[in-house]
Amino acid sequence: MESGQASAEDPTRLDEPAPEARATVPVAGVRLAAGTSSRMGENKLTLELGGESLLRGAARRALVAGLSPLVVVLGHEADRAQDQLRGLDCRVVVNPDYAQGINSSRKAGLAALPPETEAAVVLLADMPFVTSEMIAALVARQRESGAPLVLSDYGGVHAPPTLYRRPLFAELQALPGGACGGQVVKRHRAEAEVLSWPAEALLDVDRPEDYARLAGAARVS
Repeated sequence: MESGQASAEDPTRLDEPAPEARATVPVAGVRLAAGTSSRMGENKLTLELGGESLLRGAARRALVAGLSPLVVVLGHEADRAQDQLRGLDCRVVVNPDYAQGINSSRKAGLAALPPETEAAVVLLADMPFVTSEMIAALVARQRESGAPLVLSDYGGVHAPPTLYRRPLFAELQALPGGACGGQVVKRHRAEAEVLSWPAEALLDVDRPEDYARLAGAARVS
């Protein structure tokens, strides 16, 4: 059987590509950026940090890491958010059901990927300390190991970015409305590779005090 074909035993499962093929297959990115920023009181993704908006910086880092294609899922104030992405090589998908939560946005992003996509990194747009090097390391680990899942661990806490191979896409798409990707992670934890990052890299921007602290640190640096 050629690499990438479904197996006879399980027609939904794709065989793992040979190592030399894994090294050349692009890995896609799905940036989730559709939320209402209710705890911030304004659209946090348009706030500036380090000379660019949170959303633009998040998309740029994913592109620098080599994710291709990069799908950015918008929802709340989609037109305003899309303005932050001008000139970047990414595909915008608007999730009309964004109010239903992050699961609906992840589904919209995965559904927008080309059928030949072998793997995708799912990322949040409000974690400014997730670097392009961290994202690229997830891809490199998957290519080295062939694992169906590569997790990020921040001092014992699992959080995005997370890399999923295509055989797991259907499980993610089948999750009920309020479910989270953690259910899929739990089912496949024994098969996963894990990369450890400093706990500080888990910091996100949810409240005005989070942004004030990070903006002040950026000015000092």
